[in-house]
Formats: sequence, C-alpha cells, structure tokens
Amino acid sequence: MPISEKSMQFLEEHIPELAQSAGTQAYWQTLASGHSVLQSENGIVYEVFPDGTRTIVKKIAPPTPVRVGEKRVLK
Repeated sequence: MPISEKSMQFLEEHIPELAQSAGTQAYWQTLASGHSVLQSENGIVYEVFPDGTRTIVKKIAPPTPVRVGEKRVLK
C-alpha cells in the first residue's frame, strides 16, 4: 500500500526526534552492557565509562553553528 504525500511529510518532520531518541537509547544501552562510549562536549572528546567516570581522549575544533535550512559543503 503506497503512503500518501501528507503521511510522508508527517513522518519526515519527525526524523530529528526519532534520531535523537535512537541515539540516547543506544548511549544508555551501551553503558548498561558494560562498554564505554565517546562523547563530545565543548571541543573535547571524552570516553565515558559505565561507572560515570570520564577521561579526555582529545581536543577538537568546537562545533560549527548551522541555522535551519543552511547548506554547507563538507570537505
């Protein structure tokens, strides 16, 4: 059964929310399984461990702010 244009637009509008939820769920599932995760915050990459400790992995360039609808060319 084909999906209507209106239904497709509705689903597409919710992609950011679904992606954020999936990322958060994966983060917590990984920690719960006893593995560490990498997290970027204020230009620093941290390794976060299940017990809550964090170690600095490396410093990186700060994030580039992008407005909604702005197009960027990646190198």
